[in-house]
Amino acid sequence: MIDWLVRLVEMAGAAVIVTGAAWAMVRFVVTGIRYRDAAVFTPVRLTLGRFLALGLEFQLAGDILRTAIAPTFTQIGQLAAIAAIRTALNYFLGREIAEEQRLVRERGPRDERTSS
Repeated sequence: MIDWLVRLVEMAGAAVIVTGAAWAMVRFVVTGIRYRDAAVFTPVRLTLGRFLALGLEFQLAGDILRTAIAPTFTQIGQLAAIAAIRTALNYFLGREIAEEQRLVRERGPRDERTSS
C-alpha cells in the first residue's frame, strides 16, 4: 500500500513540475514573440519557480512516505540527504521568488505586458 501511495505522490510532484514547465515554455514563447523587453519574462520565471517549489514538496513527501514503515539506517540517511538538498533548493528558490516579487512591486505595473 505504501509503495502505491509513494508512486502516486511522486507522480503528482512530477505532474506539477511538467505542468509548470509546459506553461512557462508557452508563456515564454508567446511573450518572446510579442515583446523584446527582458522584464516581461519575470512573471513567467516567478510562476515557474512556484511550480518547481510545489513539485519539490511533493517529491519530498514521497521520500518521507517511502521511509515511513520500518526504515533502515541507510534509508534514514538517504532521506536526510535528500531532504537537506530539496530543502536547500526550496529555500533558495523561495528567496529568489521573493526578491523578484519585490523588484516587480518596486518597479510597479509598467503596462499589460508584465502581467500574466
